[in-house]
Amino acid sequence: MKRLVAVFVTTMFFWFAPAAHAAVIPVESTPTELAPPAAVSQAVFPVPAKSGKGRRVVHSTRQLRVWVINAQEEVLRTFLVSGQRGQPKKGTYTVSSQSVRSFSPALEGVTFRFMTRFAIGRNGGNIGFHEIPKRKGVPMQTVEELGTVRGSGCLRASTEDAKFIFSWAKPGTRIVVVP
Repeated sequence: MKRLVAVFVTTMFFWFAPAAHAAVIPVESTPTELAPPAAVSQAVFPVPAKSGKGRRVVHSTRQLRVWVINAQEEVLRTFLVSGQRGQPKKGTYTVSSQSVRSFSPALEGVTFRFMTRFAIGRNGGNIGFHEIPKRKGVPMQTVEELGTVRGSGCLRASTEDAKFIFSWAKPGTRIVVVP
């Protein structure tokens, strides 16, 4: 039995091991019941000043980084995204809608999952967090390329990070965009 438990724990560690670009705080049972923050995430990637208080998601358009913060001001997760510098504009938004599967109306054959919409871009399209898009089934960038300027306005994330935002930031959740 001890060996079975050891194999299970080892398997679970590798299955849930975070990508190298993310600082992840383990989830205990559900996305809203999270463990205290890891010291490294706040020391290495501090939350930007003047990004509000309370439960929120913070996105820095300069750093191309996201912080997920609970009501106790604990950083639950931080990770890199790809997007456009300066878009969306600095300000406070709220999640307006979500879709497990979505597509680009402007780019033929481009699909993505775990879309969490919160703003409208300068060209009138929705802006949100989603996984790295695929064009005709082929990823348009790699996870290692997150943190670079890419895309037409949305915030591309790893599948794991896009799923996390999708489950944690339900409609009405505050999104704070800072330079």
